[in-house]
Amino acid sequence: MAVNGLGVDLELERELVVDARTELVPGIVALTLRDPAGGELPQWQPGSHIDLVLGDDLVRQFSLCGDPADRSAFRVAVLREDDGRGGSVAVHETLRPGTTVRSRGPRNHFAFEIAPRYRFIAGGIGITAILPMVRAAAAAGAEWSLAYAGKSAGGMAFAEELAAEFPERVRVFESATTGRMDVTAELADPDGVTDIYCCGPEALMGAVELAAAEAGWPAGALHLERFVPRELGEPVWKESFLVDLLLSGHTVTVDPGQSVLDAVRGTGALVLSSCEEGTCGTCETPLLEGAVEHRDSLLTPEEQAAGDRMMICVSRAACPRIVLEL
Repeated sequence: MAVNGLGVDLELERELVVDARTELVPGIVALTLRDPAGGELPQWQPGSHIDLVLGDDLVRQFSLCGDPADRSAFRVAVLREDDGRGGSVAVHETLRPGTTVRSRGPRNHFAFEIAPRYRFIAGGIGITAILPMVRAAAAAGAEWSLAYAGKSAGGMAFAEELAAEFPERVRVFESATTGRMDVTAELADPDGVTDIYCCGPEALMGAVELAAAEAGWPAGALHLERFVPRELGEPVWKESFLVDLLLSGHTVTVDPGQSVLDAVRGTGALVLSSCEEGTCGTCETPLLEGAVEHRDSLLTPEEQAAGDRMMICVSRAACPRIVLEL
C-alpha cells in the first residue's frame, strides 16, 4: 500500500455494484452502492465524498448522503447537468441496478465537528453533503436549523422528507414561488457557539461568505464545500519555479501555464488526482518548504495559512522553489 504524508491510500480502488436506483425528483437519481461480495464498506463521517471512476479520464466526486452507521452500502444522489463536464450524464445514462463502477475513498474535507449549535444552509444538490450532518445533529440532541433553497420544492431532493421529519427546524425557500433566501438575515446574529455549514451553487456560497464576514462571525465558524472552483485572477508568481520531490529525489521545473500536478506526473511520482479544479482534495500533498499561492476552493483560510499542504492541481509556488513530500 502506498500512502502519502497526509495518510491517504494512493492505490486503493474498489469495485461497487449498483444495488438500487431511485428517481428522487425529476433530474436527480439516488444510487445505493454495495460491495459485490457483500462485504463491509469503509467507515465514513458526515461531509465525506467518494470518487466514481466513470471512464478512463472521467472521475467525479459525489457526497455520501446515506447513514454512516450502515457499513453495507454507500448512497449518493446525482443531479443531471447536461451542460456540465460529463460525469453526471454518465451516471444517469450508464449506472443501472446490477452494473458495476470503480470507486475511491471515502475522503472528507468538509468534516462535521462537534458543536452545541448548528446552522445549515443548502442550495440545490448541495443538500447531499448537508443531509447526514442534519441527522447527526438531531441524533446528538444539538440545537440546529436548516435553510434549504431551490427553484421549487418539486425539484429539490429530500425537501419534502426533511420538512415532514423536522417541521420546526427545516425551512424550504422556493425562489419560483416564495422568493429567494435572505442570506444576510440568516446570518445576522453571530455568536461564539454556532457552526455554519453550507453547500450549494457558487452564487449561494459567495453570498454566505460575504454575509458571514460582514456580520462578524468568528474565524472557523463557517464551513463550506464547493462543487465548482472559485474564479481567480493571474497567479502572483508568473515565472517558472522549481519543485523538489523529497521522497523520489526528483527536481522538476513548472513553467507558466503548467500545473504542478502535470509537471510531477512527468517524473513518474505516484500521485492521484480527480477534479483537477481544486475542489475535491484528491491531490492534496504535504508542503515541506517554500511559499505557496493557494488557488484551491477547499482549504480554509486557517489551513492555507498553516502552509503545510497544497492542492497541486491548481495551487502554485509564490517563490522560486518549493519542496513537496512526493
